Amino acid sequence: MRSRNHPDFAIMFSALALLCIGIIMVFSSSSVWAYYKHKDSFYFLKRQLLWSILGFISMIFFMNYDYWKIKRHEKHIIFIMLFLLIIVLIPGIGIVINEARRWIGIGSLTFQPSEFAKLGMIIYLSSGLERKGEQIGSFFTGVLPFLIVTGLVCGLILKEPHLSAAVLVGLTTMVMLFAAGCNIFHLFSLSACGLVAVFYLIFSKGYRMKRFLSFLDPWKDTMDSGYHIIQSLYALGSGGLIGLGLGHSRQKFFYLPEPQTDFIFAIIGEELGFIGAAFVIILFMFFIWRGYKTAITMQDTFGRLMATGITTLITFQFLINIAVVTASMPVTGMPLPFISYGGSSLVITMSEVGILLNISKYTEAN
Repeated sequence: MRSRNHPDFAIMFSALALLCIGIIMVFSSSSVWAYYKHKDSFYFLKRQLLWSILGFISMIFFMNYDYWKIKRHEKHIIFIMLFLLIIVLIPGIGIVINEARRWIGIGSLTFQPSEFAKLGMIIYLSSGLERKGEQIGSFFTGVLPFLIVTGLVCGLILKEPHLSAAVLVGLTTMVMLFAAGCNIFHLFSLSACGLVAVFYLIFSKGYRMKRFLSFLDPWKDTMDSGYHIIQSLYALGSGGLIGLGLGHSRQKFFYLPEPQTDFIFAIIGEELGFIGAAFVIILFMFFIWRGYKTAITMQDTFGRLMATGITTLITFQFLINIAVVTASMPVTGMPLPFISYGGSSLVITMSEVGILLNISKYTEAN
């Protein structure tokens, strides 16, 4: 293994380009709602700028912080992750928004422990799977210990409740097990069990079942369960090829609730059209390609698994968000990485990019 002495600037460029697009689109999509709710059209923009600066600083720090040193703090990271996931469930500490207890903090300065848990699980799995080595081929000694920890973390996240985050942790775990050399039969069996569990969780709660059924036919209940999907499709359809123009969205005028978060891609499609939306997708695909290339060309197992986990996590977040906005899957709360409004999600994502950039310094020279 030989150091390249510089990070993969293609990863940095695509991440920063998406971040800049996100800042612009957060302001464009949120100005009306911000003025209505806070009497300040720049309310969400100012906060997104602050989180973007913190995220950029975090990216620079981790880009220059040897990723091997992260391994030394594995036990501390696991403890902090579990501690945060537990205390967020305690009444009086965890903040309830829309009947979900997912945040801790004071006032408008809040943090989602589930966001930290996603990165914490990648670090734990990368370190643990490297130690297991060839034992990963055995189910009881190789795979089961990781499934127990993953199940515990997903269980705590489901108590919030936050089904999409739990599914994301599960999917990332499966990909990392595959990258580590897990038995294919074990993976297929676990995937089947996971799919059954997801459907059980969907149909065990009335609101989840309602969302799922509305995805199959959103026009059946246009004013309730199908409302978000329909308004998102209206936004995308209105944009046409070149869009209505930056700042000229109609759906942000209280048709699409809080368009700066999970449905910001619909506003991108409406204002920038198919060309603008396609450009954003191309940037994501470019980032994903370079991320997986970093993993493939990495000889160090810990670094390879970390790069795989980070790239996979961002990939699934991107795919799920786009699928929801285009009515390709049921509505779920999944922010679009780098672009959606949100502090903890943005800072953690930029930290992940910093780690990925640091790993890219040590890939094989092409």
